[in-house]
Amino acid sequence: MAASNFVQEMRLVGERLLLKLQRLPQAEPVEIVAFSVILLFTATVVLLLVVACSCCCAQPRGRKAQVRPVTPR
Repeated sequence: MAASNFVQEMRLVGERLLLKLQRLPQAEPVEIVAFSVILLFTATVVLLLVVACSCCCAQPRGRKAQVRPVTPR
């Protein structure tokens, strides 16, 4: 039941976003700037999430060589 609620919420958010995009050409400059900032923030979060996941989920690296301290002469 939780999955169907999630799908409904996502559909509702998508419909509201589509409605905002359709009304954007007639919007005031303040609304356009606010929408652009929110869109930029969302894109940044998604990009950072992709970068973080690609770093964590990358192929395991080979065995690392041990480094020994240099003895003074």
